[in-house]
Amino acid sequence: MKRALIISGGSIDYDFALDFLIEENYITEEYRKAKACCWIAADRGLEFCRRAGLIPDIVVGDFDSMPKACALFLEEQPDLRVIRLVPEKDDSDTQSALNHAILEGAEEVLILGATGSRLDHVFANLELLVYGKTRNVRVSIVDKYNRISLAENRMTITDQSRFGKYLSFFPMGGDVTGLTLTGFKYPLYNHTLRTIDTGLTVSNELLEETAVVEFSAGVLLMIESRD
Repeated sequence: MKRALIISGGSIDYDFALDFLIEENYITEEYRKAKACCWIAADRGLEFCRRAGLIPDIVVGDFDSMPKACALFLEEQPDLRVIRLVPEKDDSDTQSALNHAILEGAEEVLILGATGSRLDHVFANLELLVYGKTRNVRVSIVDKYNRISLAENRMTITDQSRFGKYLSFFPMGGDVTGLTLTGFKYPLYNHTLRTIDTGLTVSNELLEETAVVEFSAGVLLMIESRD
């Protein structure tokens, strides 16, 4: 499966991100040489790459607020593929980066720097998970405290595979029907999860070493969180 990594311009905890990329095998030279992963920096996401001494495969953005150090970094990489966007555009820089990841054949996309203080950008980035699903691409967002993705039907979560202690579920774009949570501290059986169920599925926990998420229809957002 070909993966893509998008470094976006939101908040990134440098030490966490570097450790996470190493643990998840995104950063080894052998892995990158095998062309199993495409690295895309979305505009200000280039700053993380510059600081870490990592050269992306593609840089996408309108560069209207790029720090001078990043501009110099770009100049020092004459062979780097740069896709310049006009500031007045319909897609965000991160969505444009995702489109290019899909064009590169990515089936799984991880986005770093997709959260932060700009809630409008965070919300737009959450919608990219659904956007990816419509194109048969699994998209996830990770920061120091959360891993955000769309739950798959009949998916198994283990104590070893979970990102954090807490798991929360939210309907995206409509009701999620037939939701069944087994192996959780707060189980559900054949429940219809609506947007008005604001607190029902927040901060659940695994009760057993293995838990299962099942649902009949709908799009289910899953947030794995840790303090």
